[in-house]
Amino acid sequence: MSGESADRGRYLIVASRFNERVTERLLAGALACLEAAGLSDGDVDVIRVPGAWELPIAAQLALESGQYEAAIAIGCVIRGDTPHFEHIAGAAATGLARVSLDAGIPVAFGVLTTDDADQALDRAGGRLGNKGWEAAATAVELADLRRQLRTNGAGT
Repeated sequence: MSGESADRGRYLIVASRFNERVTERLLAGALACLEAAGLSDGDVDVIRVPGAWELPIAAQLALESGQYEAAIAIGCVIRGDTPHFEHIAGAAATGLARVSLDAGIPVAFGVLTTDDADQALDRAGGRLGNKGWEAAATAVELADLRRQLRTNGAGT
């Protein structure tokens, strides 16, 4: 990444390696969005984990450091022939929401849950945009809101 830092602090991306063909595209979209928002390489840490199941614990452990303004979770869970999909997708969503609320730090949800690989690729830089970019934009917006509310108070 290059460009002048927008003084937005440090950001965390936790990215799943599972379904890497998709998650690498989501990660590239998130990084491009953060660069467009004025963050530099030194402002963003990327942690890779095996799959979507591991996203919440990795985010929690990293956010405990107190050094991040926001986090972005990147993953892809594609429906198969068993209920495994529902368990993993639900646990990732619930876990990431809990991490965000417990830490008081925005954790944007960039985890695709699709019926097949084509749907995932459409959302990872294909014809339906890049949900990694969208998750990063959400993280920046919420981190800015958090900073504004801490500075000015609610309702101002």
